[in-house]
Amino acid sequence: MLISARIGAGHDGAAAELARRLGARGFAVSRHDYLDLLPGRLGQRLCDAYHRELEVAPRSWDFLLAALGSAPLARLAGSLAGLATPRLRELLAAPPALVVSTYPLASQVLGALRRTGELTAPVGVYLTDPSVHRLAVSPHVDLHIAPNQHAATAAGRRGAPKAIAARPVVAPGFRPPAPGERDRARERFGLATGERLALVVSGSWGVGEVEGTTEDIAATGAAHPVVVCGRNDALRERLRRAGFTRVFGWVDDMPALMRACDVVVQNAGGLTTLEALATGLPVLTYRSLPGHGRANARVLDEIGLVPTVSRTGLATALSTASVAGLPAGADPARLLAAMVRPAAVPARAA
Repeated sequence: MLISARIGAGHDGAAAELARRLGARGFAVSRHDYLDLLPGRLGQRLCDAYHRELEVAPRSWDFLLAALGSAPLARLAGSLAGLATPRLRELLAAPPALVVSTYPLASQVLGALRRTGELTAPVGVYLTDPSVHRLAVSPHVDLHIAPNQHAATAAGRRGAPKAIAARPVVAPGFRPPAPGERDRARERFGLATGERLALVVSGSWGVGEVEGTTEDIAATGAAHPVVVCGRNDALRERLRRAGFTRVFGWVDDMPALMRACDVVVQNAGGLTTLEALATGLPVLTYRSLPGHGRANARVLDEIGLVPTVSRTGLATALSTASVAGLPAGADPARLLAAMVRPAAVPARAA
């Protein structure tokens, strides 16, 4: 059983890839959205409020995330997360062999059920961010899987009984281009073959200082911006009215669009960053989102994966950024499969 949340796309994206890999190992996998386990429409309201906060008052997320890192407020958030417990109990009525969370509040609820002995199946947590917030860790689950060693160490400091760094979970479609594939991808998306292209990404919601980033890249002359606005149709229309022609809304084939570009400029440090690294592209952080975006940026810069650049250094970075690739490590699906009791392991996963 996998539990994620539709807040952005990173939690669901990681869950989808883990489900695919565990399915390939012979497991029957069910996926559930934590927000749907909350009473009434509370889950959707929580999602909408977070989305609105990033649009209207993004700097407040710095304060809120820091406040939730304090022990009293973290305990309060964990208690409120328990509102999902009744519906989660219904899902657990037929005991699974393994439960995996990719969303912090779900991890808190599962940890509480493990602590009381109500949930006896092993529980794994996959940490989707390179930085680790207090709420992402539960001292009562069996394993935390981190996307880098820095995150694994941080999870251990925050009380994780066992934290292992593994190769980040990225779908297999994100890979470097084969010979000639970049030009074919550019032709498909209507992009010029002789230009250096910087892909500007801002998550599935298209939030952050995307317009400023696009203008700054264009002003350098070092690269031409190609912008993905996700589901933010208003942002896409504003950019087009401002004269930018290489602007897309939701893109179904992001692997192909990434292979068409030369460098990625991002602001959140989440799943899209990992997908770009897996595609063999250099990645830059610029005008990062408050809260988790800035926390992720600090870690990615510190471990040498994704440098954070200023406006004065943008032109040079666009021209000279180097490819880092994904951190090495074990397949998270293998680590999760190893947690299952022998009697419950499918033949293909043994």
